[in-house]
Order: sequence, then C-alpha cells, then structure tokens
Amino acid sequence: MSETSDTRVAATPSAPRGDRDGAAGAAPETRAPASWRNWAGDQLCLPAAVEIPGSIEELSEVVVRAGAHDRHVRVAGSGHSFSDIALTDGVQLRLDRLTRVLDVDRSSGLVRVQAGVTIHELNVRLAEHGLALENLGDVDSQTIAGAICTATHGTGARLPNISAQVVELTLVLADGSALRCAPDAGAEVFRAARVSLGALGVVAEVTLRCVPAFTLRGVDAPRPLVEVLDRFEELALGNDHFEFFVFPHADVALTRTNNRTEDPPRPRGRAVAYANDVLLTNHAFGLFCRAGRRMPARIPQINRLVTRLAGASTRVDRSDRVFASPRLVRFTEMEYALPRERTPEAVRRIMTLVPERGFAVPFPIEVRTVAADDALISPAAGRDSGFVAVHMYEGMPYEPYFRAVEEIVDELGGRPHWGKRHFQTAASLRPRYPDWDRFQAVRARLDHEGRFANAWTDRVLGPVQGDR
Repeated sequence: MSETSDTRVAATPSAPRGDRDGAAGAAPETRAPASWRNWAGDQLCLPAAVEIPGSIEELSEVVVRAGAHDRHVRVAGSGHSFSDIALTDGVQLRLDRLTRVLDVDRSSGLVRVQAGVTIHELNVRLAEHGLALENLGDVDSQTIAGAICTATHGTGARLPNISAQVVELTLVLADGSALRCAPDAGAEVFRAARVSLGALGVVAEVTLRCVPAFTLRGVDAPRPLVEVLDRFEELALGNDHFEFFVFPHADVALTRTNNRTEDPPRPRGRAVAYANDVLLTNHAFGLFCRAGRRMPARIPQINRLVTRLAGASTRVDRSDRVFASPRLVRFTEMEYALPRERTPEAVRRIMTLVPERGFAVPFPIEVRTVAADDALISPAAGRDSGFVAVHMYEGMPYEPYFRAVEEIVDELGGRPHWGKRHFQTAASLRPRYPDWDRFQAVRARLDHEGRFANAWTDRVLGPVQGDR
C-alpha cells in the first residue's frame, strides 16, 4: 500500500485502487442550516452552514470557502461525544458521503478508508476480507475519524486505544491543502494528528493496521466487588479484555472478560439477541432508570435489584459482535484515565462518595484498562491506564456528582476522555501531558488562524497562537 511521496499536496479526488467500494459523490451537497444535537440530546448548536462533501476535492473547497467567509469549521460525526467538542456557529462538516473502504491489503493488514465510515460498517467490510480491528469499544456507531480524534478505546491491559492502530492519515488543512501524516513524513505531526480533537484540520482518510479476523469467548459474571478490586491487576493482565461495572450501593461487580478462542463462532439467533440486548439490557434497564428518576430515594434498592438480576452468560462469536452492543438508554458521561495502579482506589472512593454525599445515581461505574501509547495528547500517553467512567441518566442532575468525582480523579493524576464531559481548562490540563506544548506547536503551525477552533477548543486547549 503506497501513497504519494509528497507529504503535502493539493487536494484531489482519490483515484481508484485496490478493493474499492461505492461511488464518489457527483456534486457537493449543502443543506440549509438547522439545529444539531448530539446522541445524548444535551448538546445543541445552530451552524451558519452545513456542508456534506463527497470527495477530498470537495472537502478542500468547503474549507477554503469557509475561510473566505471568515467562518470556523467543525466536523460533526455520529454525535456520540458527550461534550460540546463538535458544536459550532460556523460551518458544520458532515462526512456522510465519505464512507468508502478505499484499499485492502490482506497480506499486510493495512486498510485505507474514508473518514466518515462508521465503525459498525467498517467491521462488516473488514469481516468480508477476513480482517478485524484488534480492539474496540462497546459502541460502534461512531465514525472512524471521530473515534480516532478523541482517543476512543476499548479495554485490554496490553492493547492501546483505536488511534494507535492508525499508520497514516490525511488531513485537509485550513488553506485547503491535503497533508499526509505518517511516521516517515514527520513523526511529530503524526503523533499530534492521531489524537487531534479536530483542532489541526479535517481528517479525510485513514489507514489502519488490522489483524486477521478472530473469535472471542465473552463471559459475563457477577463477582464480589472487594475481590475484583483486590485482584484488579491480576484480572486485567490475565485476560485479553477485562472490564467491570458496579452500581453505587451494591457490593457485587458485574465483570466481563473477552478472550480469543479457536472455537468456531456461535452467533445468537435474532430472538435471543433481541431479548438480551434490547429488551433486558436497554428497555428493562430504562424502566429501572425512569423509576429512579421519579423516586430518587429508592435508587439504592433499585441498583441492588438490577445487580441481582444480572446473571452469568457466555458468548462465542466474531470479535466485533462481542465487543459492541446497542445503547438505547440515553445518558451523559464523564470518563478519566488514571495510572492503572490507582484505579481500584478511585473506584473505592467513588463508591464511598455517592452515599456520603447523597447523590442519586441509577447508572453503574464502568472500569476498563488501556495500554500506553505515544500520541501527544492521548489520555493514555506514556502510561498504562485504567479508565473510570461515571454516568447519569437523562433528565437527572449530573454536575454535582461529576464535579465531586473529578476532585477524586484529579488527586490521582486523571486525564479526561476527550469525548466525554469534564470541567478542565487548558491551564489545568497542561501539567498532565508531558507533550502538551509539542501538540500546541503543531497546532499553531497547521492552523495558525484557528480555523478549526470553537468554544470547546478555546476552553480546553486555549486559543491558537495568532487566532483572531
């Protein structure tokens, strides 16, 4: 798999190559401005313009035109970020027409795709070629670019986040040019571009290192929380993928282990999958959440009941089918990366915090592990990490709970997940990332006018040097 030797070239439509799917858009598509909400429904904006390019050439034209009108540009993917990272009153870019799988090299496992393809659709196409992503989160509706830019992750103590599977990507910059980002084209820019927060340019194409398709044996089982926390390192390192959930006021953790197996996949029937993934995991849980919202004082009993009802189960199936599951119950979320050895302490303190402060929390705390990587501002940059996520059901107050949890993780060296809620600023974040200033230098060089800025980047990254 090869690319042009120039690292920065004028944007042109991608030429046919390799295994190619779909057809390029015949013309740019511009939609009338309309309000946009994220998946959770609690982040809202009204862009001045909505553009849906069908090629890199059209994407370049849109960005240049935005500059001519002095408008900022932000990309809205699937809207699965819980923060205001995608909001804009300028030009909103949607990559719904940039969803093709451009090239598949089965021998090397390198796969080049357009940035707007969703992880779900990518998994389907990879399976057709006998390939898979080595690790995934439990939601697959995100665009691949959105997942990469925010350092979205799965779980696995020896496996880094999805951005670490990127070997090359193409950014469309503020002047409309296309920049090839790869280790041989400038390691500093590549390390910045892998987790860019949409602040360097628009990711147009991505080349991923994939692995041969594999089968997972997924086991869900309740275990005493004390045991899980005491054996956290052992469980994390002793399984390919380990995570657990625990409801406040409960003393039992719901563990999930996914390990590779040579057994053939045994896909569930549609009725069984619907009963478990939709009726039980979503509709029934949604009823419990609504009950908790109406009767907050009953949440401790409800949480213990939900924990008791969660039994053990085993699945053997294609990896992406085991990793991902539907998410129909609406919520908002905050998640922090900690040094992995500090993770049990964080959970213990949060479990104590909730009853002490009287917070009404009908959602579980979720805990995962992720290996270190070298993207400049990845939450797991330079350290093996444990991720602790807290959630709040829609329509219930989240801020007091999230702020109290943030105080705990701040003391433990926490770094926020870029796609989730947090209350940090550039000043509070800079000391947590050894390569923070290096990222800012790349940002100032590639987007010195702040074309790709918004209120979120101004708050979290700070204004670009030379921003208007």
